[in-house]
Amino acid sequence: MKKHLFSVASAFALTLGLASCGNDKPAETTTTDTKTTTADSTAAMASDSSRMAKPGGVMVDGVAMTADKDIVDNAAAAKSVSTLVSLVKAAGLVETLKGTGPFTVFGPTNAAFDKLPKAAVAELTAPANVAKLKAVLTYHVIAGRLLAADLKDGQELTTVNGEKLKVMVKDGKVMVGNGKDAPATVQIADVISKNGVTHVIDGVLLPLPKK
Repeated sequence: MKKHLFSVASAFALTLGLASCGNDKPAETTTTDTKTTTADSTAAMASDSSRMAKPGGVMVDGVAMTADKDIVDNAAAAKSVSTLVSLVKAAGLVETLKGTGPFTVFGPTNAAFDKLPKAAVAELTAPANVAKLKAVLTYHVIAGRLLAADLKDGQELTTVNGEKLKVMVKDGKVMVGNGKDAPATVQIADVISKNGVTHVIDGVLLPLPKK
């Protein structure tokens, strides 16, 4: 466990030093064909609900996440991702994630953030490091709408900050990661919002440091 935390701490520290460089890159879409136009957004949402067979919304912390709300408003109603919501606000990403999108968000739980070394989190959340915080958070966001059924083993996704995420599917479980560190597992999939979809995950995703 100590070895794992040291690895995460090292990767997190390197990310803090380098993530701001990735933050200057223009947003890219996934390597798969996942583009959805604004005009198609409503139709896509209806299609998603049909595919999920849960038109009433997915339950998170006993609260229904409904498709008439945006990603931020749905997340704000779920206690288990309150840390993520507060960090999104601190990074100035609220308006972005309340925008038209669509976006696919891999949302870490509060417990996922608790796994990180406190010193690393404190550094990341320091007022002077807003750009670095934004870079880490946008590593959790994909431009486009991807349900769990769209995520395939071996698939590579391009995040909003320009870095790559790798998808792994094993025994029906969907996992995402940087390809080196232990991946995060999707705990609650297909939380549909009017501007995208969120997958609640049990780990914080960190891009690999640049060579």
